[in-house]
Amino acid sequence: MIHSMTGYGKATATVGRKKIHVEVKTLNSKALDLQTRVASLLREKEMEIRQLATQRIVRGKAELNLWIEREEGQATAVINGPVLANYAQQIDQACQTYGLPTPADPLPLLMRLPDVMSREAQEALTDEEWATAQLAIGDALDALVAFREQEGAALEAKFVEKLDNIAALMAEIEPYERHRTDKIRQRLCDALESIPGVDYDRGRLEQEMIYYIEKLDISEEKQRLANHLDYFRQTMADAPGQGKKLGFIAQEMGREINTTGSKSNLAEMQNLVVRMKDELEQIKEQVLNVL
Repeated sequence: MIHSMTGYGKATATVGRKKIHVEVKTLNSKALDLQTRVASLLREKEMEIRQLATQRIVRGKAELNLWIEREEGQATAVINGPVLANYAQQIDQACQTYGLPTPADPLPLLMRLPDVMSREAQEALTDEEWATAQLAIGDALDALVAFREQEGAALEAKFVEKLDNIAALMAEIEPYERHRTDKIRQRLCDALESIPGVDYDRGRLEQEMIYYIEKLDISEEKQRLANHLDYFRQTMADAPGQGKKLGFIAQEMGREINTTGSKSNLAEMQNLVVRMKDELEQIKEQVLNVL
């Protein structure tokens, strides 16, 4: 079954007083383009996180966000007392030196100065937190894969519809193809008969007409197109990750349809070829989204 490259997955896991959130979004792309934004606590594990994501995402433009939500009241920064006191002393001295009024409430000003607020001592990632993060990442990726599978089923149904339409249109060509042979033969004979005083070898004429008609024969194109249609269906039934292969098959289908069009010298046949091209173009547009 085919999978779409478009997907979304999200998961949350709790460890201690922290909630670890993971969100994964993917879009179509020719190759894997993974961008990660990881909370500082898990920054040391970023390469391992990328490996986990790469194994499951495989292909597409992907964005993985991992952030940590702490319970209310759990401080993430503290006031740096010595720095605050030093700034306050410098402000008093500056006011005295330059005859400036001392601020009635200097605290708002002091809190905006550099390094007054400092992070707590760097937290160390525990084994329990890493295990919980891995669980959340796995759950988010599972949700992403499920989303891709659901989207892939919709794509497959669309492809089947378009393949059936192409096969039906090719079948509609057959009556015109048989009629076309008789029409070409009659047109050539009528042209020769209309030339007065011309004598010709009917055996040679028959040979030339056979050669001419064979050049316009589309039996091989029809057979190859039928094979490509079957191969496309078989490939969709294979394991996920066949998007590029399906694109190549669609290109081969296009070659056979184009050749059929170049050999068609009846308006009715050419109209059917145009409709086949339209169906194939829709396949080519959607196959870009297949994993």
